[in-house]
Amino acid sequence: MADIAARAYLDAASSAPLHPVARQALLAALDDGWADPARLYTEARRARQLLDAARETVAGVLAARPDEVAFCASGTQAVQLAVLGGLGGRRRAGDLLVHSAIEHSAVLHAAESHVSGGGRATSVGVSRAGAVDPAEFAAAVRAPGVALAALMTANHEAGTVQPVAEVAAECSAAGVPLYCDAAQSVGRVAIPGGWSLLSASAHKWGGPPGVGVLVVRKGVRYRSPLPADERESGRVPGFGNLPAVVAAAASLRAAESEREAEAGRLWPLVDRIRREVAASVPDVEVAGDPVARLPHLVTFSCLYLDGEALLHALDARGFAVSSGSSCTSSTLTPSHVLEAMGVLSHGNVRISLHRGTTEHDVTRFLAELPGIVADLRATAGVSGL
Repeated sequence: MADIAARAYLDAASSAPLHPVARQALLAALDDGWADPARLYTEARRARQLLDAARETVAGVLAARPDEVAFCASGTQAVQLAVLGGLGGRRRAGDLLVHSAIEHSAVLHAAESHVSGGGRATSVGVSRAGAVDPAEFAAAVRAPGVALAALMTANHEAGTVQPVAEVAAECSAAGVPLYCDAAQSVGRVAIPGGWSLLSASAHKWGGPPGVGVLVVRKGVRYRSPLPADERESGRVPGFGNLPAVVAAAASLRAAESEREAEAGRLWPLVDRIRREVAASVPDVEVAGDPVARLPHLVTFSCLYLDGEALLHALDARGFAVSSGSSCTSSTLTPSHVLEAMGVLSHGNVRISLHRGTTEHDVTRFLAELPGIVADLRATAGVSGL
């Protein structure tokens, strides 16, 4: 096993390292934000001030109103509440959910729950680069009985940025609200407008785990799939983790202030990975749009290799990466995203960089990858052509 000091964590798309600002804010809020913000005594009023300030911060970054923002227990919960709540609020309009074929598994699982309850769902395919066709998506949302459309801002595996602005315009013309899973975009790239519902996850931008964000625009019909509760505008029940929420908001403000500089630093590193992996490893396919993409993420697949074996071999050499579908890595079933794109899914590796990633990390990864792949292929009795 590689020396821990030499390890390179390259899986920020799963969970980014805690931002230093988040750590500072969390420790401060543990001392000052433990009381119930719904109460009226002094300690509670202080907690309420912290909660209101966090909500205003997140709303400002997302170009939303504070009363449109609700905090959840996770990004997955935010996704499920957005999809099922958006559908529930539009029961009179119809029961059809339109979504892209490459949505995160949380969206697909919510769609399955909707269908199991008697609703309908339809999937819109993507190009080989991983993007939906706005015209094809528009045709789908114009069908009778569409209650909600779902399109992520950028794909969590291929990194391809979706044409959200164009799709949002088509949804608006059809009178259909658009939900956007923005988990991989918030704090990384500018968020396009036009959406009606949006979700995000704090640990993707360097906040603490256990904080999701749900945004429902004013005027959008919404009915929570959960029992009624007075917290978070009736959208999320229970006493939330206020110190974590405060840390999430503080780290988002920091990430947003660093966003352009970090994108400028990470973009050429990902470009280098895309270029050198394709040149140095035989029988490899780099997925996703090379231009319309997130600045920090790249996925490639190696023919003749098992993804789990490649993941363990890289881990043994000090590289933490994702393999297989990022949302089903425990089973390493073929990625539904890569299958929908029609690209190679064998021996899949997703690299996602963060503010702590250095050029040396990338250089060392690129130097060691070809030998690791060659050794695994030789052990399996195959070699690159």
